Amino acid sequence: MNLQLHDKIILVSGGAKGIGLGICRALAAEGAIPVIVGRRESDNLTAVESIRRDGGQAHAFAAELSDPEACRRVVAEILAQFGRLDGLVNNAGANDGVGLENGSYDRFVASLHQNLIHYYLLAHYALPALKQSRGAIVNIGSKTAETGQGGTSAYAAANGGRNALTREWAVELLSSGIRVNAVIVAECWTPLYERWVQTLPNPEEKRRQIESRIPLGQRMTTPEEIGAAVAFLLSERSSHTTGQLIHVDGGYVHLDRAI
Repeated sequence: MNLQLHDKIILVSGGAKGIGLGICRALAAEGAIPVIVGRRESDNLTAVESIRRDGGQAHAFAAELSDPEACRRVVAEILAQFGRLDGLVNNAGANDGVGLENGSYDRFVASLHQNLIHYYLLAHYALPALKQSRGAIVNIGSKTAETGQGGTSAYAAANGGRNALTREWAVELLSSGIRVNAVIVAECWTPLYERWVQTLPNPEEKRRQIESRIPLGQRMTTPEEIGAAVAFLLSERSSHTTGQLIHVDGGYVHLDRAI
């Protein structure tokens, strides 16, 4: 299916690795131009080079998105270089384990900046350009907002906020023709996930245990599968879809895992 994304400029936060890179690869394969925004310039450039080697286009800008001023600046830099913006994928963040018992005010607020506040700020600063292009927004979220996980209050709260902002923005931006949806991730096999598993006493057994609870295929989701869903939601092929939380998770959240 031609998603009609050719030459579309799409800002992808946290696009250098894992799920973000899967999204950028999917967009580039459709002829779009993902613009990676992340804190480490070396990681950004490595991702850009890998996409270009595969025949796609990509660009990158370094920014520490927990800094509100950096969010404003990076959107301004993208618009100065490209003159437009056709889509925004809010993806950057990490489960930092700031819990109720082991956390603190400072750590909780810092986690919200890392995982939620830049979603709002990037959308806020990108909005005039998105109105001009009648672009779309996709927020990446986590199952933790719906299932809970334990020991990760800040990340769960941030993801609850991501879900709420998705629905709120979908309403607010109806008159501008800007669609807003979210892709909710459960267990997705990324380099970060693999590093976490390797810290455990029996990594292979832990992975098998996790995968056994994923209803469809007893396997983890891939970044490429997340990327395919995001590309579709950014495209006009999903022209009457807005305000939706799309779970690309092998049925993890909503199907009975006892099966």
